[in-house]
Amino acid sequence: MNLSPLNQRRWRNFRRNGRAYWSLIIFSVLFTLTLFAEFIANDKPILVQYRGEYFVPVLNFYPETAFGGDFKTEAVYSDIEVKCLIASGGLQACWDDPEGVILDAADGIVGNIGTASGQMIEKGWALWPIIPYSFKTINDIGGHAPSAPDGDHWLGTDDTARDVLARVIYGFRLSVLFTLIVTSITSVIGIAAGAVQGYFGGKLDLIFQRILEIWGSTPSLYVIIILFAIFQRSFWMLVFISVLFGWTGLVGIVRAEFLRARNFEYIRAARALGVSNRVIMFRHMLPNAMVATLTMMPFIITGAIASLAALDFLGFGLPSSAPSLGELTRQAKQNLQAPWLGFTAFLTFSILLSLLVFIFEGVRDAFDPKKTFQ
Repeated sequence: MNLSPLNQRRWRNFRRNGRAYWSLIIFSVLFTLTLFAEFIANDKPILVQYRGEYFVPVLNFYPETAFGGDFKTEAVYSDIEVKCLIASGGLQACWDDPEGVILDAADGIVGNIGTASGQMIEKGWALWPIIPYSFKTINDIGGHAPSAPDGDHWLGTDDTARDVLARVIYGFRLSVLFTLIVTSITSVIGIAAGAVQGYFGGKLDLIFQRILEIWGSTPSLYVIIILFAIFQRSFWMLVFISVLFGWTGLVGIVRAEFLRARNFEYIRAARALGVSNRVIMFRHMLPNAMVATLTMMPFIITGAIASLAALDFLGFGLPSSAPSLGELTRQAKQNLQAPWLGFTAFLTFSILLSLLVFIFEGVRDAFDPKKTFQ
């Protein structure tokens, strides 16, 4: 992709900011890995070979009958009977002594067993993710939950016996996607509203300012409680509410930049030449307001993550079954005897917020024409 000389200079400035550049690399690696969370932490195999056929349970639905079982519901791949059916090629002996059949299959005894019709049954196998638990898997830990970290659960389990590491991986992805969506929408609305106010001014600016004052004094928490009492809690409902109360964050600073720039000589010259207002606003004036806008971006991003975590912590966010970092923090508060929950939540938030702040500080400095890095 060919970049303009201006964007090339911005990219060079960003790369010379070592903290921002390496934060971008680390964040990109972590976020890319979480995008494939289903292949890293899941209670379903990635790939199953059964009687010469291949199945992808992590992506598709397969009933238990597909593996020689009796039920048409989705196969529970972590059950010993289902594992036995896959390993043995569907032998009915799995219902009598599944562990024994699995051991025989591991030793190669039941492979290629002759059936009554004279056909041969091939031994099956399953390829599991690194972490064989999903964020909602209830594990049999053989004790009281939450349980401490061990060889099976590297970060322990929470108070409902769910694997903490799996929930952190899914929760990291959820928090980043939520932040990207909310920040993108609120930025577009806020920049557009601030640009219109600052460029046209007059009565339009006065009316907008009164609307912002009224909207800013609205008790958002009460509105959230009322909406969740009416509608079911969901990810997109939270996005809608966050955008509803977050779009005003950039209006003031963009408005101020446009009020300052609308009297510049080149803007007056563009008007005299008949350039449209839209072109003047977004091609000639907005680039000058980008430094001030990007200065606020780290606060908007961290605010979006904090608001999601706060709502989940208070019980007004996502459902408790969702992989939320805020819900993990609430569990840490309720289970002080399990310090691994608190340490995990703290480190996850610290790493995530620090990386995002460093990245957008670098972006802000890269857009600043007065800032260069040696």
